[in-house]
Amino acid sequence: MVRKSLILLLTLCLALAADSAQAQRVLPTLFREQRSISVRDPSQLQRTPIPASPVPSKVSDPQPDLQPFHLSLDEAIRTAMRNTEVVRVLAGVTATTSGRTIYDPAVTNTGIDEKNAIFDPTFRIDNDWNRLEKPTGTFLDPPVPGLSQITGARSDVFRTSTSLTKNNALGGLWELGVETSPTQTHFGLLPLNPQTRSSTSLSYTQPLLKGGRIGANLAPIVLARIDTERSYFQFKDSMQEQVRGVIEAYWSLVAARTDVWARRQQVEQLTVAVRRINAQVALGIVNRADLAQAQLTLANFRANLVTAEANVIQREAALRNILGWVPSDGMRLIPNSPPNTERFLPDWSQINELAGERRPDVIELKLILEADEQQWQIARNNTLPQVDAVGLYRWNGLEGTMPNGSSISSRSGQFNDWTLGVNFSVPLGLRQSRAALRARELIIARDRANLQQGLHSAGHQLATSVRSLDSFYEQYLAFRDAREASRVNLDAQLLRYRTGQTILLNVLQALADWGNSVSSEANALTQYNTQLATLERQTGTILETHGVVFYEERSGWVGPLGHFVEDVCYPKDMRPSENADRYPVSDKPAEEAFDLQPPTNLRDRLQNLDYEDIKLPPLDDDLPGAPKKEVPTPKRPNIVPPAPDAPENGALKPVPDRTIGQQVKSWFRRRSPTASTNRPTRRQDIASSSIAAP
Repeated sequence: MVRKSLILLLTLCLALAADSAQAQRVLPTLFREQRSISVRDPSQLQRTPIPASPVPSKVSDPQPDLQPFHLSLDEAIRTAMRNTEVVRVLAGVTATTSGRTIYDPAVTNTGIDEKNAIFDPTFRIDNDWNRLEKPTGTFLDPPVPGLSQITGARSDVFRTSTSLTKNNALGGLWELGVETSPTQTHFGLLPLNPQTRSSTSLSYTQPLLKGGRIGANLAPIVLARIDTERSYFQFKDSMQEQVRGVIEAYWSLVAARTDVWARRQQVEQLTVAVRRINAQVALGIVNRADLAQAQLTLANFRANLVTAEANVIQREAALRNILGWVPSDGMRLIPNSPPNTERFLPDWSQINELAGERRPDVIELKLILEADEQQWQIARNNTLPQVDAVGLYRWNGLEGTMPNGSSISSRSGQFNDWTLGVNFSVPLGLRQSRAALRARELIIARDRANLQQGLHSAGHQLATSVRSLDSFYEQYLAFRDAREASRVNLDAQLLRYRTGQTILLNVLQALADWGNSVSSEANALTQYNTQLATLERQTGTILETHGVVFYEERSGWVGPLGHFVEDVCYPKDMRPSENADRYPVSDKPAEEAFDLQPPTNLRDRLQNLDYEDIKLPPLDDDLPGAPKKEVPTPKRPNIVPPAPDAPENGALKPVPDRTIGQQVKSWFRRRSPTASTNRPTRRQDIASSSIAAP
């Protein structure tokens, strides 16, 4: 029989190995070895289309027909909060995912119930049906010398056991068990056949040392709660960075739009001037060196304008990205929240205290230290010997059928068992547990050092933010003065160029300085406003100052009673609320807050020359710069110095009794800012300490 079974098993194995494809159809759990890399075609994967959007703007295709969409900073933050499922952070001229989602705290929160399940009662039922029939060699009956026979006794046994176990916080284990085992034997004559044995037992095992402390037994639950808190504060930290990123992207777009305006003014002004100079060169009034210098400067201005326009497109795209919008939707974003121009003087001791209490990264380090202490309790508990006190009491019973067909059973509580004992075991040396305890103590020391370093770094980051805040505001004041000076210088250089006291190169340099000063002023003020948000981020209060809170959204899932009752609500996500209104809103673009006034028109300045018997050809923007027709040789121009004291329609009338130097000085004095202006000086701004926080 054994030989036939082995032959059958070998034949089956050979058949399966010969045709594995056929084997998988017959026996699906048997698969071939994976001897090659199998990769599916991307078309076989789940199709998730990208949201449709129009063609985005480019420098070569600015799409001027886009509808303007005025966006305040409060509405930008509100939009980002509304579109947040995956938290996005600003990274240069784009936005990337932070790796955090609104579902992370709820996902981690499920770990608490997983650890709590250790103390849930466990109910178990085991049922076994067994037939026992073992062959036995015996002598013949009546015995025949030299002969034997093979007989067997068959028994049918059914065994069922039911148990209920429960752990407690002390580490003890309660167990209540009921076991029943009916048996029927089909051989010979027995006192009870069939017969049923039954027992009911109650036992308790209590660890006295290892595993017997409340703190160590509840530590896994505490660790799960700490993990949930860590997940929440990590999510909050990423949300703070998202709000700061929205603010930075917004002000970067404002600065970029201002820079484009300044570069466009340079190009427009110099384009007109180059065409006029080209015409003057054709008349022989100006030499070709001035024309070449103007054309070179114009080419550089155009290159700068292309760079500035590309920067605007990229900054708008970054703002769209962090707001959760598509790259293009037929709208052109126009920020209309003017930047804050007031100086903010933070209270150093107050922001230091706020940072130590409210910064999410510092809070996470504190939670890590608390988790280390819980792990230390577990490790210390594991270093103790295993000493368990055990106790058991069992009620036994027996009933069955006698040979005469009558039933008999034992009385209730007639037969009882009990057990008391103390079990002891310990690894000699406790090397592993002692090493684990040392590791936990060292980890606590390490994480305490990390916490101190986190507070140390927070202080330095706050100091850097405070210094940057002051630096950007000082730069703003300096660039504001530089812008005014550059405008005065540009007008002065034009005046001197008209009177023949300077060369065209100085005029071009003055125009370049003016454009750079406008851009630098806007850049410094927007960086100052961004740094205000960064300071709030460093103190961990940027969400509170913007009125953003989190609310727990719940959803129904299967509860402890399964599908037989209604679903139970559990945490689903942590969604941010909309922010409160904080920033001003204007009916004009935000860059208009910089008082964007174009400089003195070079076309008017250069065309307002009084020549004898010479009339310059009219300027047509659609025509080339130089006229194509023959022009007569010009006579020497009669340049009369203008007087700055008597302006009329933008022109300056001549004053014969003044020298050129006196006229320029008088003009400078008239255009320079005086002490009677309402604008505060740098020293006054620094001395002012009563300006409240924005």
